[in-house]
Parts: sequence; structure tokens; C-alpha cells
Amino acid sequence: MGAQLRVYKRRIRAVTATKKITKAMEMIAASRIVKAQRKVAASMPYATELTRAVTAVATGSNTKHALTTEVEAPVRAAVLLVTSDRGLAGGYSSNAIKQAERLSARLRAEGKEVDAYIVGRKGVAYYGFRERKVAESWTGFTDSPAYGDAKRVAAPLIEAIQADTAEGGVDELHIVYTEFVSMMTQNPVDDRLLPLSLEKAAEESSAKGEILPLFDFEPSAEDVLDALLPRYVESRIYNALLQSAASEHAARRRAMKSATDNAGDLIKSLSRLANAARQAEITQEISEIVGGASAMADATAGSDK
Repeated sequence: MGAQLRVYKRRIRAVTATKKITKAMEMIAASRIVKAQRKVAASMPYATELTRAVTAVATGSNTKHALTTEVEAPVRAAVLLVTSDRGLAGGYSSNAIKQAERLSARLRAEGKEVDAYIVGRKGVAYYGFRERKVAESWTGFTDSPAYGDAKRVAAPLIEAIQADTAEGGVDELHIVYTEFVSMMTQNPVDDRLLPLSLEKAAEESSAKGEILPLFDFEPSAEDVLDALLPRYVESRIYNALLQSAASEHAARRRAMKSATDNAGDLIKSLSRLANAARQAEITQEISEIVGGASAMADATAGSDK
């Protein structure tokens, strides 16, 4: 019985240590969410206005450009998947991967080849385990991305969209990331970055009551779009990285809170079992003492006779 009590005490100490770790990780994630939210809010105006400017330039000119021109028969698409570098974030990375898988299946059903670009070790490990080809991958910055990271990610994508498909270029650029809605809600989404859907952008502007301005282009509309293309892709990718980082911290906080609560429940359960084992041990010792005393009393009574 004493051995069983020692087992329970050892498990209680182990779970208590785990609870301290998960609680600390929960507090760290909670502190990082606020900073990530501020970065997301700060990046939104620039991305919104840049998209608005690109839409205005595209609708105000007849120039055919990779930024706005739909390919009649697209044959290849690039999919940028944003996952995390670290685990212990619940289903954050797996949900984004599932969304990318659904998008890739849809693109292949449309007769398009898919080139995978991966951000985060979890996505790289997923594709590597299945021996799938990855065009480019980046790791090491998913929990706190900087604009320079977005530029590094955007560079090969911009090169691919500008190249001919016969030389390894792509006709479309899609991105899969996790949209931060609130502390409790983060949704994996997929957006088509290029070509820019002018109709969708115009509908969003009209829904907000905005009127697109008229522009004079100098030296030409094509040169203006060439200059805006990298800025547009970089800003959209940067915003997606920031939203994914905020979502990762929120998911990790929620997962660590659940782990902490579960550890507390397990400690209570083990404590009850340990108390029951200790009571059983005490009862057994009392029974042994009473039995021994009774035996001694019987022996004494027998010797008196």
C-alpha cells in the first residue's frame, strides 16, 4: 500500500510541474497577443489604401498587367501556406494545412498545377514527411514577423508571377493564412492575391460608399503598376503574417489554458486517490495493531490457565 501512495505522490509532483509550465506559457502567449493585435491594426490602413490605389489605377487604364489581367487559360498557380514554427498551439497549423489542401484540390480540379510555398516549420515538416515538392520555404519568424520577412517571402512569388509559365512562372498567386477575428475565433482562409479581382475590389469600395479617384499616369500606367506590384504583394503578405502570428498566440493561449485546467483536474483526482490510499494504509495498520493486541491478550489468557 505504501508503494501505491508513493506512485500517486510522484505523479502529483510531475503534473504540478507540468501545470506550472503550461501556466507560464499561457501568460506569455496572452502578453504577446496584445502586441500582435496592435501590429495587425497598424498594417491594415496601408494595405487597404494600397489595394484601393491599385484598383483605381487598373480601372482607369486599359493596360494589360500581371497585377490585374486574368489569364484566359491558367495552367499553374502558386499557393503560399502560412503555418507556425512551434507547436503547442492546438489545431492552428493543422487547420491552415487542411485549408491549403482543399484549395490545392480545387485548383487541380480546374486543371492547374500547384506550386507550394511554405512559411513555418510545421508546414515544411508536413510536406517533407509526405515527400511533396516545395518550391520555397521560410522558417524562424512566424511568432513575430517583420516587414523584411514579408519582402523575402514576396520576392520569389513576384518573380514567379512575372515569369512565363514555360520558364516556371505561375498565372495565379494564392495565400492561405489564419485570420484573427477575436481572442476566441481564428479562421483559416484562402485569398487570391494575383491577379487582383477588380470586380470584387470595386464591390467592396461601393459597399463602403467610396469613390475611386481619377489618376494621371506618368510616365505610363504600366510603369505605375510595375512599381505598385511588389508593394501590393509585400503588404498583403505582411498583413497575413501578422494575422497568423496573432492567431497563433491566441490558439496557444487557449491550448495552454486548457492544459492547465486539465492538469488541475488531474491533480485533484490524484489527490483523492492518494488520500484514499493513505486512509486504507492507516486502516490496515490499525487492523494489524488491533489484531496483534488481541493475539497477545489471547496468549496471556492461555498462560494464566
